[in-house]
Amino acid sequence: MTVETLVREEIMEGGLEDEAPRTVQWSSVFAGALAAGAMSFILLSFGVAIGLGVSSASPTWRDASAALALLSGLYLIIQTVISFGFGGYIAGRTTRPAPALATIDDDGERRDGLHGLTSWALAVLLGAALLALLGASVVDRSPLRSSAGNTSAAEPLLSYELDKLFRAPRRPPNTDLHEPRAEAGRILMTSSSHSGVTSDDRAYLVQQVAALTGLAAPDSEKRVDALIAESRTAINRARRNSIIVAFSVAAATLIGAVVAWAAAAAGGRHRDGAPLPNWMASSNRFHRTPRAMPVP
Repeated sequence: MTVETLVREEIMEGGLEDEAPRTVQWSSVFAGALAAGAMSFILLSFGVAIGLGVSSASPTWRDASAALALLSGLYLIIQTVISFGFGGYIAGRTTRPAPALATIDDDGERRDGLHGLTSWALAVLLGAALLALLGASVVDRSPLRSSAGNTSAAEPLLSYELDKLFRAPRRPPNTDLHEPRAEAGRILMTSSSHSGVTSDDRAYLVQQVAALTGLAAPDSEKRVDALIAESRTAINRARRNSIIVAFSVAAATLIGAVVAWAAAAAGGRHRDGAPLPNWMASSNRFHRTPRAMPVP
């Protein structure tokens, strides 16, 4: 009996721990991250197809209503829950089981949950890197264009207002409007500031409009004043939609972490033959002395 007891102690101390070390299994983490990324791409593509993408390079995207921005944010949260739930479940299901001898009752559940949380973090980092690469590829970093002074950040947002500002029934051929449009766009961008467009900038715009369109001074002043008001409204509307979408992205990302943990725990329980984790099945987890859960 003494020899048998010593053998059992050696197995309990060394054998099982060597067979199942408590380390991160990166194959399961990568599998969960790839699954979450693929599902997110499918759901985002579907959302854009049905018109739930309020962020676009189109000049008219700023005209989207607040209701559409809220609906797009809600859809973003829903697709995040589905995507990270799917990825977390894959990560937990493919993770090797925890050691049979554990000092903590829920050690296996925590281990699976950590794998789901790690796959969530990896998927978020990969998605952010991909978006950064796409954004860098869209931006034209040519030194020739940047030094010419004919580019402006207002062009994607205030393109329609700039068209109306310099609209003329007749214009001499080969007239270059790139530099005047860029300068006018930078002036109109200040319309949403606390001080608004200064009197000097307004007078300069009136002169530019009169010189390039052939309008009389009173008509040029009316056009400039109307376009300043429209630009302020467009900028405020675009800013409101951007805030809603940015808040939705942050909230969806944080919710995705919780969903990935829960789904990974559920995947680990299904891997071990149990239907659901204890805290999903009942509220026993919140008692100081949890009761034993019957296994069907």
